[in-house]
Amino acid sequence: MSEEHTQIPRLPRWMKVPLPKGENYSRVKNILHQQKLHTICVSGNCPNKGECWNAGTATFMILGDKCTRNCKFCQVYTQKPDPVDPEEPLRLAETIKELQLKHAVITSVCRDELHDGGAGFWAACIRRVKELNPATTLEVLIPDFRRGNNVVDLIISERPEVVSHNLETVKRLTPEVRSMARYENSLALLAYIAQSGLVAKTGIMLGLGETYVEVIETMHDARNAGAKVFTLGQYLRPSPAHYPVNEYISPNVFAKLREEGLKMGFSYVESGPQVRSSYHAELHVRA
Repeated sequence: MSEEHTQIPRLPRWMKVPLPKGENYSRVKNILHQQKLHTICVSGNCPNKGECWNAGTATFMILGDKCTRNCKFCQVYTQKPDPVDPEEPLRLAETIKELQLKHAVITSVCRDELHDGGAGFWAACIRRVKELNPATTLEVLIPDFRRGNNVVDLIISERPEVVSHNLETVKRLTPEVRSMARYENSLALLAYIAQSGLVAKTGIMLGLGETYVEVIETMHDARNAGAKVFTLGQYLRPSPAHYPVNEYISPNVFAKLREEGLKMGFSYVESGPQVRSSYHAELHVRA
């Protein structure tokens, strides 16, 4: 890891994954299309899409597929969002039931134009999912909302098993990489989640130009805030218009960071080149 951008090396062998295929993959794809639901698996071009969909799991993305923010790492479109779909909570719940999921992950685009940032709609989705799927555990990966803890309480009160909010990168790079978000505010949100008694989870991407020391400092900050689960994965540039990849981090470094995180007291540390925030999420409920 270095502090200056260098010429991007060729994609290393450990970053190459097979094309998604399989019967379950096709089934999940068809169901999502029929129900007109979005997933971060597609919108974020996740490299684990084939593995997860073949296992019958997916990370659902509510409130549309257009975001009001312009984070430099993210492949989700930055456009004026479509109107909120009042039928989406029911379709989401029915899809989770049809897929017979034991654990589901829900995330969303940022909807800064809404009076509550979309928190009320989030609560409605969680409530409906639990009504139709009482045995299904939930992880919700939420934005910061930028409206104080009252809107966050709308989500916490529905008691999802895991509430996740990603730091995305180290403190120094946050102003360059994230749109409108502040490192300190994200830490405060994680602390508030942890204080509620729910499992707090966060993660960052590597390869943006951070140093090893900065990564360790970020992990300490998250742990001190009360996070129990931490994820680390390789940043992949969605297009030439996005933030450049500084370097590809070797699997050995990811393994070392996992060991360091467990020593800090995290219950789970998912760390590897292909890891994304919802990878092995069904295990994180146990934290």
